[in-house]
Amino acid sequence: MSSPVYRPLARLCLGVALSAAVLSGCQSLLDSRYSASVAPDQGTVRLKGLAQSATVRRNALGMPLIETSTFHDALFTLGYVHASDRLSQMVGMRLMADGRLAEMVGPGVLDLDRFMRAVNLRQSAETLYRDASPRLRRFFEVYARGVNAYLFRYRDKLPMDLAESGYRPPYWKPEDSVLVFCLMNFGLAVNLQEEIAALTLTQQVGSDKLAWLLPTYPDEPLPFDEAAKLNGLQLKGQIPGLAAVGRAAGQVADAQMLGVAASNNWAIAPPHSRSGKSLLANDTHLPLSIPSMWNFVQIRSPKYQAAGVSIAGVPAVVAGFNGKLGWGMTMVMGDNQDLFLEKIRRQGDRLYYLADGQWLAAQERHETFFIKGQRPVRERIFATRHGPLLNSVLGERKHPLQPLQLSSGYGLALKTTQFEADKTLDAFFDLSRAQTVEQAFDAAREIRATPLNILFADAQHIGWQVTGRFPNRRDGLGLLPSPGWDGQYDWDGFADPMLHPYDQDPPQGWLGTANQRSVPRGYGMQLSNSWYYPERAERIAELAGSGKHDTQSMIAMQYDQRSPFVAKLQVMLSAPGMAEPLKQAIEALAPPQRARAREALDRLLAFDGRLAAASADAALYGAFLHESARQTFLDELGPDTSPAWQALVDAAKLSYSAQADHLLGREDSPFWDDLGTPQTEDKPAILARSLAGAVSLLETRLGSDRSAWQWGRLHSYSWTSETTRLAPYMSASQRAAINSLHDYLDRGPYPAGGDHSTLNVSAYPWGQNFDTWLVPAMRIIVDFGREEPLIGLNSSGQSGNPASDHYADGIEAWLKGRYLSFPFQAKNLEQAYGTQHLLLLPEP
Repeated sequence: MSSPVYRPLARLCLGVALSAAVLSGCQSLLDSRYSASVAPDQGTVRLKGLAQSATVRRNALGMPLIETSTFHDALFTLGYVHASDRLSQMVGMRLMADGRLAEMVGPGVLDLDRFMRAVNLRQSAETLYRDASPRLRRFFEVYARGVNAYLFRYRDKLPMDLAESGYRPPYWKPEDSVLVFCLMNFGLAVNLQEEIAALTLTQQVGSDKLAWLLPTYPDEPLPFDEAAKLNGLQLKGQIPGLAAVGRAAGQVADAQMLGVAASNNWAIAPPHSRSGKSLLANDTHLPLSIPSMWNFVQIRSPKYQAAGVSIAGVPAVVAGFNGKLGWGMTMVMGDNQDLFLEKIRRQGDRLYYLADGQWLAAQERHETFFIKGQRPVRERIFATRHGPLLNSVLGERKHPLQPLQLSSGYGLALKTTQFEADKTLDAFFDLSRAQTVEQAFDAAREIRATPLNILFADAQHIGWQVTGRFPNRRDGLGLLPSPGWDGQYDWDGFADPMLHPYDQDPPQGWLGTANQRSVPRGYGMQLSNSWYYPERAERIAELAGSGKHDTQSMIAMQYDQRSPFVAKLQVMLSAPGMAEPLKQAIEALAPPQRARAREALDRLLAFDGRLAAASADAALYGAFLHESARQTFLDELGPDTSPAWQALVDAAKLSYSAQADHLLGREDSPFWDDLGTPQTEDKPAILARSLAGAVSLLETRLGSDRSAWQWGRLHSYSWTSETTRLAPYMSASQRAAINSLHDYLDRGPYPAGGDHSTLNVSAYPWGQNFDTWLVPAMRIIVDFGREEPLIGLNSSGQSGNPASDHYADGIEAWLKGRYLSFPFQAKNLEQAYGTQHLLLLPEP
């Protein structure tokens, strides 16, 4: 039976793809129907909760300037503006974090809710909020009142997705903002999906081969000792719910909330700048979406000024500039989550787990899931001493509402740092108020809940501080799930914060991070073993360390598409031990493939490494990477639809991958042999096939005319809305209705350049397809040598409402590098924001 959720829209727009004219008409109808859900940007509005008046001006892309005479009113207005721009996004993040998305979407997302209830971010948020200062709790309360003022005023004029879903969002609570903050923190821990993937790979290739597939930098030994933790364990078929846990984690990751391993930041010290003053740049990388996760805002009040990016739902400027200090952040790739394999057995209605030779009763808690269109479901979640058993609520069911009985075998317990109390919320606010690098260090050192590389700069100094909380493990690296029954791999407290890496005004004249290994091997504490590819950091070092810098050189760096990996590949292909065997392997191919392989090798060796969208050589290079991954691993892990192959592809998105590692080295790897042939292959043979296959792929996809080959014809940007991303989990009629709205909700495709290894990142699933999934979701630059230091860009639009003029108008500016200024001097405000404004007045 068709759900009423999207039935009106289906009738309105099904079949709109018949012609451009019909499409245009559909968009006009929808804009007209939901125009009342778009808050005006001028006029006068009276609101209960304001102490005095507030004004909101907007720049050409709809980014707001909030001006008030008290900080109380600034927070209240920020809540009102966040809700007016991003209400659907706020509601969606709150529901996801709380494990209640099925209340709005239906049973298709129930496993995602089960996963999030097990993770229990609500308890984490309560812990953080309870430990925050009374001052900060008041800030969150005032902000929530601003959100609710908007919710009350627009309760009958909701954006399209909320209105058509029939979901009526309840009022915002201060704790909800902390819940959204905890959701972001949860996503900053990178290793959970890798550990799930490792179990899937182990079931396919065994623990003896697993080390070859794990994220390990080329100068590090393969982690055979870590893989040995799984030796002798009969894992195949003995981990109930593993596939469901992996799917649910993937759903969270697809919603940009889990393990998004990316971002660049760098700071230039005064001696290396053209002006003699510091510069700072930051671009945070997130899955390509509309709207972006980030929301630009500028606040001017007597005791607080700041501009930059915020997260709708959280009363803070997360990265930006406050008139004296610029700051930005990247993921430190902190591994502060571990999966523990638990031996479990069921006796009657109780579940027991083995701990140090004793069978202990698992802890239990009950959760009730309210599901749109269905009766509520009440389920139990079990936990061991290491944390919740994810597969006690996630498993294979014949029906999504069927109760799950966790059978004997292995449980998957999640150990995290999220329930530790600290002053992180206060510290983030203090960082945004810091006036000097020294004050920024004082604030950043108190950030414990969030593992980040924070860079900051004032006019004369630059600094770097690693934040977070990192476990001391009694044994093992935490790279793979650990046996939990004997305590050998348990945590033993946390690393002393005094050991957290930091630096200030280094002799090299610059600081930069790009999720790379930021400390040497053997450093006194363990940050991670899952570093991202090193090439972006290497390119920062190459560019930041050469010449004098200004705003234009910062912009050029943020849009740079040259990959250092190309030169590494060329060195490997032409090395004495490879060049001749590769030539012989090419000559052994059949004549048509031999010619293609020769062509590919010649072009790759001459390639300049610039992955421009219009480049034919970049297309060939991308095709070769694709083919080499498949030629090397698909015979052991395939077919394409197998869980093991998908696990390898997913792992390559998160950190340094087996695909890259094998291309540059590992000549003795067992994976160089093609199991599908009677003979035994070696690396040159597989590379020769990959070279020929790359040309064949381009001939198939782009034609035989080499002049028509372009990287951007293979590799593209497509912005998708949250509604579109949720469509696969809805009913067939709902999916059809949403698909008919593609051109209204989504944007693209646009030709893309770059890849995962370029500063202008445009990552795609290596070995699967060429669709961009990860981009710089925002860009900011702070140049203290300019009259107005801060400029910035978002990756989509300020608004999350498709009926708004500012839903997607930022895309072109983002593609072409048209930064906007965020001025702090009163004389420059009119040029940036104009004179039209929305006046907010207290309700009499």
